[in-house]
Amino acid sequence: MAGLQLKGVKKSFGEVKTLHGIDLEIKDGEFVVFVGPSGCGKSTLLRTIAGLEDLSDGQISIGGKEVSQEPPSKRGVAMVFQSYALYPHMTVAENMGFALKLAGVAKDGQRAAVDRAAKILQIEHLLDRKPKALSGGQRQRVAIGRAIVRKPEVFLFDEPLSNLDAALRVQMRVELAKLHRELGATMVYVTHDQTEAMTLANRIVVLSAGRIEQVGAPLDLYSRPANLFVAGFIGSPKMNFVKGQLAAADEKIAQIRLKGGAVVKAEVDARKLKINSEVTFGVRPEHIDMDVKAGDSALAGKVQVVEHLGDTTYVYLEVPGCEVPFIVRVPGSRDVKVGENIVVGLPQNHGYAFDADGHACPVTW
Repeated sequence: MAGLQLKGVKKSFGEVKTLHGIDLEIKDGEFVVFVGPSGCGKSTLLRTIAGLEDLSDGQISIGGKEVSQEPPSKRGVAMVFQSYALYPHMTVAENMGFALKLAGVAKDGQRAAVDRAAKILQIEHLLDRKPKALSGGQRQRVAIGRAIVRKPEVFLFDEPLSNLDAALRVQMRVELAKLHRELGATMVYVTHDQTEAMTLANRIVVLSAGRIEQVGAPLDLYSRPANLFVAGFIGSPKMNFVKGQLAAADEKIAQIRLKGGAVVKAEVDARKLKINSEVTFGVRPEHIDMDVKAGDSALAGKVQVVEHLGDTTYVYLEVPGCEVPFIVRVPGSRDVKVGENIVVGLPQNHGYAFDADGHACPVTW
């Protein structure tokens, strides 16, 4: 296996610039996930690593070897796509071993490699079937097995679970995590689903408009987002944002006057900002308390929608200064009615503040 280094990677399609100088180092054996909204450049970046797209500028190195001008077959990578791309006339075993056959590997070697991959993926009983006799999850396992038999230095996954139903996606996430532990391989995975990113990655690379917004461990991005974009993208439901002005600040706590008049506190260092400057207060739905406690900030709102999900209920409030409904997560047993006016507690050790340019103030909790 090998690490991966990207230096100043740029990609343009004619006059359209897609990647704007990506610098990134992925360590040997890491599971790194590229995440971001549609059109952010994550699949294009993966395809440039694979050699399926030519670089406009920059360098790509795999295992310390510069491969920017090498064809895909010489880069030591194997890619698993969203579409399974299996040959319908071949059996599972033939599909998995086809690349080895083209490489001139003896039949015994092909079979041994296929059997090993099938055992890892628990599809030994499917080897004689044709793709049409497989479920979506089984076809995706075959596609992954086809990559495994090549023993690549780096595995590349381009939204491989998008065609599966919700329950099967959860199952396949578990299987991919187990596969990474067993192989100890370097894996780069693209998804627009931040839940997949949080559950699979050692590190997440958040992309927006062809640029890296933040790189870090999942919980670091969740707890300490660098800016409004990352704060709003990581987490489900996303963080609530309310506009306001900085009322006071010291090295540990900022007081923010929201547009509705309420004053809330956040344990952040906002001393670099001017008093009365525009700021955005942020708090996640799961950190809000329906029972206001001593030391909490308080916020009043009118219930617009109530979503019952069994053990959890999401309450959507109309709050002044909040452009979209303000979401509160409460236990499923909590009785909340549409049209009700309620007051919620905002613990200061879970509050965030963002300046007018969207940069996060350093948290102090």
